[in-house]
Amino acid sequence: MLIGELGAAAGLPAKTIRFYEEAGLLPAPPRTRGGYRDYPPSAVGRLAFIRQAQAAGLTLAEIGGVLRLRDGGQAPCQHVTALIGQHLAQVEQRIAELSRAREALAELHRKAVLTEPGDCAETQICSILAAH
Repeated sequence: MLIGELGAAAGLPAKTIRFYEEAGLLPAPPRTRGGYRDYPPSAVGRLAFIRQAQAAGLTLAEIGGVLRLRDGGQAPCQHVTALIGQHLAQVEQRIAELSRAREALAELHRKAVLTEPGDCAETQICSILAAH
């Protein structure tokens, strides 16, 4: 199938498909006599996998690693499980950081609401953010 047909089937623009091909995520297809890319039907499933993996937070490099395992005849499930575990740990760490930031901002907001603008000392830039 030509790139336009593949794009329509996969819901992706031709530019993205060419990018994935250049990045090594999609094997270079054979060419027609006219020089057009002629993708096999399996390319639709591969592109769907790439999109699903991106939605799960995997990087293109990580997706490439998974695809290389599969293309090499290995089941990538253990590798994918490890990647997902790493990403989950990173998300949990980020959530903890955001929770601490939220608490700090909530405390500053409570302080700000009670602060009179005229009470700022001339030696301070802003008493709300000044350490006490």
